[in-house]
Amino acid sequence: MDYPNDQVPGAPIRFGIPEHGRIPKYYAVKAKISVLVEESGEGGLLPTERDLAARFEVSRETVRQALRELLLEGRLRRQGRGTVVAGPKLEQPLSLASYTEGVRKQGLTPGRSLISLEQFPATAPLAAELGVPRGEPVWHMERVLLADDERVGLESTYVTVARLPRLDVDFEPDSSFYAYLHTELGIAFGDADERIETVLATPREALLIGTPPALPMLLLHRFSRDPDGRPLERVRTLYRGDRFSFTAHLGPQG
Repeated sequence: MDYPNDQVPGAPIRFGIPEHGRIPKYYAVKAKISVLVEESGEGGLLPTERDLAARFEVSRETVRQALRELLLEGRLRRQGRGTVVAGPKLEQPLSLASYTEGVRKQGLTPGRSLISLEQFPATAPLAAELGVPRGEPVWHMERVLLADDERVGLESTYVTVARLPRLDVDFEPDSSFYAYLHTELGIAFGDADERIETVLATPREALLIGTPPALPMLLLHRFSRDPDGRPLERVRTLYRGDRFSFTAHLGPQG
C-alpha cells in the first residue's frame, strides 16, 4: 500500500512535516529522539539532555522542548532524575464495562484511593439528571484511579442517597462500584450516554493525580440508567492523557 510521506508506518522522521519541508528545529530533534525511543524499547534509559544536545548539535532548550512533547504524548516518563521509554497506553473500552475490567484485561492491577464520600443536596441540573427533586440528598464519591499503584485518573460519582442509603457503610471504596451494585444490590445497568473532551486539570486535580497542571487530560462524562430507563448514576472521570486511550467497536448501521 502507498502512504503519504507523513503517514508511513515506522517512519517518525517524516511524520508531520509539511510539504515545503521547513520545520522547527525542536521537531527535527524530536524525530531523532523518537528513533532512539523505538530502538531502546520500554524501560530504556535515554541519554541526558546535555548528551542529546551534544549529539544533535543543538541547545539544551531545544532538546528540552522535544522531550516535553514526547512526555506529554506518553512516549516517555520521568524516573528519578532520568527519562525512560514509557510502555503502551492503557486502553479503556467505551462500554458499560467498569474501569476495573478494562485495566485487568491488560494484565495490570486496578485500584482506587478514596478522597471523600459525602452527602449534599442536589443542585437543579444534577437533580434533573438523576430524576429527583432539587435539594434531594445525593452521594458524591471522589476516588483516585490506580493501575499497578500508579495514579492515572480521578473519578467523581453521583448517586441518590434514597437508592443507596448504606453506601458509606457497606461499600469498600477501593473496590469496583459496578460490582457492588450488581453483586450486593442486584442493580443492573441498562444503557448510558458518554461524552469525551480534552481539558487541563485544575491545580487540585493535578495534585491528587500527581501530574503537572499542563498535562492534557481526557475528561469522560457518563450518565447511566437501569434496565427500566431510570437514572442510576452521574460520573465525571479525568484520565491522564499520556496514559490512556479509548477504544470502541463499531458495527454497520441497519
